[in-house]
Amino acid sequence: MDPLELVKLKALKALSSGRPEIIIGLIDGPVATHHPDLANANIRVTSAFRGTCTQTNNFACFHGTFVAGILFAKRNTAAPAICPNCTLLVRPIFAESASVNGEIPSTTPQELAAALIECIDAGARLINLSASLAQPSPNGERKLEDALAYAAMRGVIVVAAAGNQGTLGSSAITRHPWVIPVAACDLSGRPINDSNLGSSIGKQGLSAPGEGITSLSANGKTLTQGGTSVATPFVTGATALLWSLFPTATAGEIKLAITHGDSPRRNSVVPPMMDAWAAYQTVARNHARQ
Repeated sequence: MDPLELVKLKALKALSSGRPEIIIGLIDGPVATHHPDLANANIRVTSAFRGTCTQTNNFACFHGTFVAGILFAKRNTAAPAICPNCTLLVRPIFAESASVNGEIPSTTPQELAAALIECIDAGARLINLSASLAQPSPNGERKLEDALAYAAMRGVIVVAAAGNQGTLGSSAITRHPWVIPVAACDLSGRPINDSNLGSSIGKQGLSAPGEGITSLSANGKTLTQGGTSVATPFVTGATALLWSLFPTATAGEIKLAITHGDSPRRNSVVPPMMDAWAAYQTVARNHARQ
């Protein structure tokens, strides 16, 4: 099945390409902004960090560019190109030299907290996050929890990859009540073996396509990958389109709609599949009553 059809995103894409005032903070690797399929994208970089790639054969650069392509590539290219008219705010958290053996590099809770606050203060309305936490400490996790609480207070929705260790559990990121954790599924809707699952992921998260997804490569071509960090921008992009179509909606309204927050209490460790069209209908009904 087409990954966009699986999560009912094609119909939503037909209604909108996004709006420039919907700023998405990408906390990931740097992005190959020279890629021809990103030529028309509205891209900003946080001033203190290099957001563009200098080494196109580096995994951090490949990863950041791949995720950016799912969101911001030109329409009618090989990438999903969900919301190309929104604004991309690149905040690299993985240095180009940090990638090893094709694995997503890890970061400390303190570094992640700083990146979150930077994106929020720079005007992000949404944050797309793929990061594995290293060096956990009570003080570091408190700072991260404070940063996520700051996002909630400012109405900035945080969408985060559940992780690719194939474990059952949670992290300081995925168990935070304001975060939307994203598990990866195959194109039949079944969880992939590597996707982390767990109680908090099942209760407050979503599943999205994370197998056999084609997007942009840092070398100017395309690439096919999978994993929870590949699934995450499907949820981020759908949320951005919803907010673009209903710009007066609150963060709480949008988050409730995209996560099926009015559905019965969830008991599974596997989150439900995102249904972008049902989310659109929910927000449309609510706003028709106002």
